[in-house]
Amino acid sequence: MLILSAFFSGMEIAYVSSNKIHIEIEKKQNNFLSGILKKITKRPSKFIATMLVGNNIALVIYGFFMGDLLMEYIPLAGFGGLLVQTIISTLIILLTAEFLPKVFFQIYANSLVKVFAVPAYFFYVLFSFISEFIIWISDLVLKLIFKSEGDTVQLTFSKLELGNYISEQMDISEAKEEMDSEIQIFQNALDFSEVKSREAMIPRTEVVAVDIDTSPKELAKLFTETGLSKILVYNENIDDILGYIHSFELFKKPANLKKVLMPVVFVPETMLVKDVLGILSKKRKSLAVVIDEYGGTSGIITVEDIIEELFGEIEDEHDSIALIEEELGEDHFKFSARLEVDYLNENYKLDLEESENYETLGGLIVNHTEEIPEKGETVEIDKFTFTILEVSNTKIELVELKIIHED
Repeated sequence: MLILSAFFSGMEIAYVSSNKIHIEIEKKQNNFLSGILKKITKRPSKFIATMLVGNNIALVIYGFFMGDLLMEYIPLAGFGGLLVQTIISTLIILLTAEFLPKVFFQIYANSLVKVFAVPAYFFYVLFSFISEFIIWISDLVLKLIFKSEGDTVQLTFSKLELGNYISEQMDISEAKEEMDSEIQIFQNALDFSEVKSREAMIPRTEVVAVDIDTSPKELAKLFTETGLSKILVYNENIDDILGYIHSFELFKKPANLKKVLMPVVFVPETMLVKDVLGILSKKRKSLAVVIDEYGGTSGIITVEDIIEELFGEIEDEHDSIALIEEELGEDHFKFSARLEVDYLNENYKLDLEESENYETLGGLIVNHTEEIPEKGETVEIDKFTFTILEVSNTKIELVELKIIHED
């Protein structure tokens, strides 16, 4: 009876915890198992009711046999004897028929729902009349007292279920040289609604900008050197952005930059990129200045940067920043400090700590040391050793990473 109780408890939690998309895909396989899954999951409430009915019947029968067994081996009379027998019986049930099977079935929910589908269907049919009667009573109570529609079947999947299924497919693809681009785009699309401007922007240190007093001739030369189509213009310093100039405007041969200066959109670091994209679309702009909480320039974000959050890196002939990522050996790498932590975790399975306090590998190190390390300095964070290969006065440029294995 305890085995049956464990089975019913486990299948109940397995169905609730399983990924519904995974089950739906299994149901489309057109084999014997898919047919069984279709039948037991056609009405989720009936399946859950069946498991509950079966569990209760098993526990009642267990109670009869366990009472006789305990009376034989623990012949205590009175209230004290009843209390001891109840505690022992309850502990056995909780351990063997509730806690352990529910933990096990929850961990391996997707697999065990398929493995035990056939015996579950047997009890589904056996207890069908009782389950239907219980559901009818519960629906009646819901309609009369709570004015609810009663038993309904969920026809949609949650974003979490979609995300979990895509993550499973990405884990399966680990052994492949290249992940299916459609899976990656789908995963990016699910994460897109949570991406903030500061996660997608070009940082302040890489922004190309000129002073308002710069001559058009000097600006034309800068356009040629950088290959950019738009350059920001500031007054005195980069924290006071006045606007931007498009390279086409220089064909008008302006006397000074003020004549062709175009207004720019300002957005906070915390604004979601989907909202930034909406603002840029409405104002017919392709560039926005990202500002921090103090009103200073934090960086810039373009429509291209936002699109890259969905489709990955888009390279063109003017992309000049070469980010280094080399695998020097087993668990030994050389990375540009500009690379994002989540990118490294995703592509190299490093499990570096992610935080809202930083986005890049350099940010992770500075967040830990609370200062910019010297060249050649070694920094240990969790199971990782970072050796600083190149550094400037304001940021870390290049690091060597090694994974420390505990013996």
